[in-house]
Amino acid sequence: MLNQSSVTEFRLLGVTDIQELNLFLFTVFLTVYFVNVAGNGAVLTVVIFESGLHSPMYFFLGNLACLDTSLSTVTVPKMLGNLLSTNKSISFSACISQIHFSHFLGSTEAMLLAVMAFDRLMAICKPLHYPVIMNPQLCAKIAVTIWTIGFFHALMHSVMTSRLTFCASNQIHHFFCDVKPLLELACGNTELNQWLLNTVTGTIGMCTFVLILLSYFYIIIYLFLKTHSCSMLHKALSTCASHFMVVIILYTPVLFIYARPASWSSVDQDRLVAIMYTVVSPGLNPLIYTLRNKEIKTAFTKMIRGKR
Repeated sequence: MLNQSSVTEFRLLGVTDIQELNLFLFTVFLTVYFVNVAGNGAVLTVVIFESGLHSPMYFFLGNLACLDTSLSTVTVPKMLGNLLSTNKSISFSACISQIHFSHFLGSTEAMLLAVMAFDRLMAICKPLHYPVIMNPQLCAKIAVTIWTIGFFHALMHSVMTSRLTFCASNQIHHFFCDVKPLLELACGNTELNQWLLNTVTGTIGMCTFVLILLSYFYIIIYLFLKTHSCSMLHKALSTCASHFMVVIILYTPVLFIYARPASWSSVDQDRLVAIMYTVVSPGLNPLIYTLRNKEIKTAFTKMIRGKR
């Protein structure tokens, strides 16, 4: 048996128990991570340096690109190293740091997507007042607020998890440190930790998701009543399609992980779903926005031609 003083590190058991798949998975995840970093880096660069994209929509898109790159960087490099190494250990402090930054960046992204939906609501339903309502000062304040809330939300989990006593095992059935797998290793009472995870994190996830759905519902009703034309409705909603695709890709696995009862939990399901929101979703987001957004594609082309 291990006691709290002897737990100086954990062992991450990784993505799969089938060793023969490690090299294949390493190649796949390295490729996706490269696409993530390169794609989001390019989006962030274009948003910063292209003056035509200095608007609230692209300001928040730049924040999303930064969050996606950072979220993957918290988990993927360690996972890639473990796929090729027999030493899968992670120190106690590094594990708690990984919990903090994954929840910090993840919860901030959830709130950011709700803000982006509200931005589209204002742009479509209040076009004349939009520049006044979504002014640069307000956008900056909103960004600082959601990043701050995300930080303190994550700090709550990292502090509460670091105070637990681990005496059963130091083997984590996951490819990165998260609250739920560590609660399974803890001895003593973890009801408060579980309550905070379900209530606070669950509330952030559900509330932001509901706000996004309400924003799009209002947009659809407003456009339908105003235009009475399905073609005009389709044209207006096409500007929101990229954002809505990103919302579905992110929220489907996140709500599956954090909104379901603990009794439904499965190690293999949790690992698979975690791959979706830490690896796949951040890698797909820049592709979704660049393929569906003419302004982004035009800015990319302009930037590339300018370097020649």
